[in-house]
Amino acid sequence: MPVLTHWGPRIHASDHDLVEYAGTSVRTGIGGVSDVPYEPGILPEHSQGWGGLPGIRAHRAGAAWSPRLVAATVTLDGETLAEGGVVQRQGGLVSIAATDKWAGIGVTLEIDLTATGLLRTRVSVRNESDAHGHLEIVGVNPALRLPGDAREILDFSGRWATEKIPQRHPVVFGTHTRGSRRGRTGLDATTVVAIGTPGFDALAGRVWLCHVGIGGNHEHAVERSDGHLAFRGGELLLPGEVRLASGESYVSPWVYGSFGVGLDAAAARYHGFLRERSRSSRRPRPVTLNVWEAVYFDHDFDTLAELATRAAGLGVERFVLDDGWFLGRRDDTAGLGDWSPDPVAWPDGLGPLAEHVRGLGMEFGLWVEPEMINEDSDLARAHPDWILKARGELPPRFRYQQVLDLTNPEAFAHILGVLDGLVTDHGVAYLKWDHNRDLIDAGHPATGAPAVHAQTLALYGLIDELRQRHPALEIESCASGGGRVDLGILERTDRVHTSDNHDPLDRARMLRWTGLLVPPEMLGSHVASAVSSVTGRTSDLHTRCAIAFLGHFGIEWDIRELEDAEAAVLSRWISAYQEHRELISTGRVVADGDFDPDAPALRGVVAADGSEAIYTIMTPPLSADSRHRVRLPGLLAEARYRVEAARPDSLGPWWLSPHWLNKTTGLDSEAEVPSYSGSLLREAGLDLLTSLPERALVLRLVRVDAST
Repeated sequence: MPVLTHWGPRIHASDHDLVEYAGTSVRTGIGGVSDVPYEPGILPEHSQGWGGLPGIRAHRAGAAWSPRLVAATVTLDGETLAEGGVVQRQGGLVSIAATDKWAGIGVTLEIDLTATGLLRTRVSVRNESDAHGHLEIVGVNPALRLPGDAREILDFSGRWATEKIPQRHPVVFGTHTRGSRRGRTGLDATTVVAIGTPGFDALAGRVWLCHVGIGGNHEHAVERSDGHLAFRGGELLLPGEVRLASGESYVSPWVYGSFGVGLDAAAARYHGFLRERSRSSRRPRPVTLNVWEAVYFDHDFDTLAELATRAAGLGVERFVLDDGWFLGRRDDTAGLGDWSPDPVAWPDGLGPLAEHVRGLGMEFGLWVEPEMINEDSDLARAHPDWILKARGELPPRFRYQQVLDLTNPEAFAHILGVLDGLVTDHGVAYLKWDHNRDLIDAGHPATGAPAVHAQTLALYGLIDELRQRHPALEIESCASGGGRVDLGILERTDRVHTSDNHDPLDRARMLRWTGLLVPPEMLGSHVASAVSSVTGRTSDLHTRCAIAFLGHFGIEWDIRELEDAEAAVLSRWISAYQEHRELISTGRVVADGDFDPDAPALRGVVAADGSEAIYTIMTPPLSADSRHRVRLPGLLAEARYRVEAARPDSLGPWWLSPHWLNKTTGLDSEAEVPSYSGSLLREAGLDLLTSLPERALVLRLVRVDAST
């Protein structure tokens, strides 16, 4: 079975050199057969002497548990490769078919190097025995081998409204595992794991950035043993969850890896991969107003119509009606499952509001939570057998919710029909698709057998079918905020709700680290009220807009309370976003200052041709320095750039600001707008006042030495 000999910087070598190199780790052992060290491959095998976690764990009622696979064929992009042959290509899909005839197991291992340089692998396991009963799959965890100098790990934790807390630690012997048994990615999920040379950061150090592409139960792990280091990942299967009859197969999720010099170079491969597939890159991202923090559950036509009118006046392009619109939904204790407009709040249905919104030139969007159900709902009373449960009684309630069994064909068809009808009847252009509880005790109600694996696949099937019926429909993945952010869901949706917390100081961290996987145009990024509903912290409008700017810009705020001056400021930010959103949606993401407590935190996007760039810079929360030079990564060294700035008054008085910033912002009215060489800006940087904490500055750099 295949061994991943090298994964990292491109190697330039002849075919002969590669063949010779592949044999450099071979040892003859005693008599050529005894004590030969095992070289673990992408699917390490216990039967060959591997003492770590086997790549495939399966059995037949306790037997056939130690497979010994023999590769039968190898293809590259569908063409069979001759044994001993060498092929050098920029990328492609390698497929290895293998069997263990004694155990009756067939395996197809796929290894794909995408056009953006992203490496991914997945495994299909088949029961090829007609006579020996079911093959139970315990787990399938392919391993992506890493070089030994990758000695440091960066991963993430979190909780509700506090997603993406970074933690760094050394690689040690043994296994560092991050698992989720929540039935969704999880608010505490790491999402990605970075393994790299000690001290790696956004710009420097060799980094391998890895991810498991499924939103159900899953595991990320870094495993080190004698002379071997690997990232491995896969789906966490519950007992008896996958039992294959003869001829049936289990297909693992894709396990992804990206190499780069610096975190940003590795992240760029994920961004390119998603931009090739997502519809988010095919049209300008509409500025969005979501009404949750404006009205919560208090719905009526006049209030929502006024919000829509004011939103359109600011330049908003999409209006989203959040939770509270459907039958019996006056709070979060009832109504989930009854997806028809509440006649008390909406006596004439949603049609008049949808027509009003579209008449103002905006798209109409709607919040739904199709996978969940309240026990206090007509659907639950009519179909108690449609609720997942592993025992006779229901699982514990979370958010007063239970989980609707989408693996039940009748329940699946009902929800698909309801969603199809809502989109069709009301011209819904966008669904905010929420998921507010973990899948705890989630079993098939008729048998109690675990259902998370099948429920995850059913969800994917539901979204796929809905999008096939409505090709222009956009969907946001929301799960109590950022609780379902993974490539399994992102290949089917158009953006994620980064967090329920819109506090800009917290959001700056969340956008940065969620952005290792997700490009900015797919990161929901909203301006909320001055006082955060989650943290209670007060932030000025400039800071809130500046942090939200490098994302999919929107508003989550009761804009009826806006003073005229604030409305004018917010409208200018919306116009600026509309002017620059193509750059935000196509540019290369850069960052700096992630791990230096005295340095400002920088996040930016740079045009592919280096013609322009936008950076958001935030001064540190506490620094021993009153000033700091800020480098602007990603610029072309040989180019010259004009510097423009959106400078808040809160950054300090003009006489303490550096001269370059005063010239940029017009405080020095007799000076020309400055320009500098890209090399100076990139390598030396600009001096910035840092004595005032957590102040946000937005810079725009425009190349001036060439026609662009």
